[in-house]
Amino acid sequence: MENGEALDYFWGAPANLKHYEWQLLVGNQWLRIENDHVIETHYCHAGAKGITINTHHGKVFIDFDKLQILTGPLKVQRLSSLPPGQTEDVGWYFRDDQLWREYGSQTSSRLSSSISSRDVEHQFTLNPQGSLTFTVGSTSYRLDFSTMTQTNCTTGLRRNVRRRPKFASNTRSLYSTSALPMASSSQLTNGGYKWEFMGEEGEWTEYQAHVCSLDSAAIETQYQLNPQGKLYFNIRRFSYTLDFSSNPRWQFQDIGGKWKDYCKGRRQCSMSSQDIELEYQKNPSGSVIFTTSNFSYELNFSAMTQMNLSTTTTRSVRRLNQ
Repeated sequence: MENGEALDYFWGAPANLKHYEWQLLVGNQWLRIENDHVIETHYCHAGAKGITINTHHGKVFIDFDKLQILTGPLKVQRLSSLPPGQTEDVGWYFRDDQLWREYGSQTSSRLSSSISSRDVEHQFTLNPQGSLTFTVGSTSYRLDFSTMTQTNCTTGLRRNVRRRPKFASNTRSLYSTSALPMASSSQLTNGGYKWEFMGEEGEWTEYQAHVCSLDSAAIETQYQLNPQGKLYFNIRRFSYTLDFSSNPRWQFQDIGGKWKDYCKGRRQCSMSSQDIELEYQKNPSGSVIFTTSNFSYELNFSAMTQMNLSTTTTRSVRRLNQ
């Protein structure tokens, strides 16, 4: 997901260091950013382009790919502090037609690459300006560290690449506002719906019959029968309650005045209602940046508006408590 969040930050002397620290260069002095765990949480997402923060110099946007502030006099840096002998767990990702995927990951419809994030990181540390050749099936690719791109050696097709730290154990908890998993539904191309829950690792996982007493189809059937109801099910020896009414819906007003749901994947939108609700719960007066196939947008929670960052066109937004 490519997004951002606006928060108020204040500078201060360095406190107890985590394994990371985000700083801004103000004048000639690097100052620690308070609440930088929010920045780190976004930065660890391969789909996050950047984040907007409020400073004494006004709003600034931190570009995660360049680790730069694109406007204004400020500069930004991220420091990593680990005990001797330890290295940061880093993920390497490429952008396919719709999603950011980690090297070495495998799905039922996609061959895994001959290299993993660990392999790529090893080569990167040896030569950050070099390149790496690998295969996926019978196809060869070249990963160029200097341009952060992946090129198909046969077709010449080029894709963007990102290097991001993985979630630390104390960061994962930020993605759950309660002890229970969060649930979300998304529409599939065949017209059906896929129901997923967010676990402790911050990853969305589909409800499937071989691990859960109900699968996506059964959950959708019950939801259509009673969108305000609850559903009880088991995963192995644990019992859970899925409360349909507890998931607020976020909508925007389209050109014709029709209200439409935010749906991840529709026109390659990088955020769903559930994603937006997570950001809203963190800072109800802030904002979040997301992208579609053609444009980037800023959703302002305090004004309840959505603005196209290229055309500055503004549309109304609403949050529905079902």
